[in-house]
Amino acid sequence: MSENGSPYADTRDLYKVHAMFRREFALLPALVRSVAAKDQERAEIVADHIRLVGLLLHHHSGEDAVLWPLLLTRAPREIDPVVHLVEGQHQTIEDVLTETSALLAARTGGAASEEGEALAVALDKLAAALFEHMSIEERLVLPLAERHIFASEWQKMVDDGAARIPPEAGPVIAGMLMYEGGLDVVPPELRAPLADRAPRAYAAHSERVHGTPTPPRSTEVGVSTPYVGITAGADRH
Repeated sequence: MSENGSPYADTRDLYKVHAMFRREFALLPALVRSVAAKDQERAEIVADHIRLVGLLLHHHSGEDAVLWPLLLTRAPREIDPVVHLVEGQHQTIEDVLTETSALLAARTGGAASEEGEALAVALDKLAAALFEHMSIEERLVLPLAERHIFASEWQKMVDDGAARIPPEAGPVIAGMLMYEGGLDVVPPELRAPLADRAPRAYAAHSERVHGTPTPPRSTEVGVSTPYVGITAGADRH
């Protein structure tokens, strides 16, 4: 039984996760471009942040293994093309993530280098793919999950994804979620220990990465927001 009393999935928290994705991934390309050439220290800070937010896409493997097969089995056949569409979008996102990881590994200079610009372009593609995928998922897939996926199945998928997060990254990632999602987005048993710790951890992380403890919110950014990410670079150079 979900928290709203229904035997089916309560997907409300995923909208909050998507808000976090929209904010964090929209910020990445301009963050890379704001790093001065040959500023290796700053480039490493940004690279570590890119790797961290890449961990946030862990839930996709759960959807691939659980959500899509169950919807194809239980929902009307008319929605099969939608499920196959979002499956394909996952593959596109995975391909761009692989490209991003390779560019991060090969990078030796700051964002003004050719390597830095190639990384920023890949992150542009990643943000665009994510925004398109989340929009379709919210409009067409989550309403289906609320009618065809049991709460226990949904919760297991969520729990399995959370278990893949390295413990040392937990407070920062929880703070990322709470920044716009509030304390309710955290499992009840973790609310007391994380209520203060997680927001502080994210504020400190954001100060280091973005130059501010309060980065733009998801409603203030988009795939091509021009000003995002320049604060930290401008302040330091």
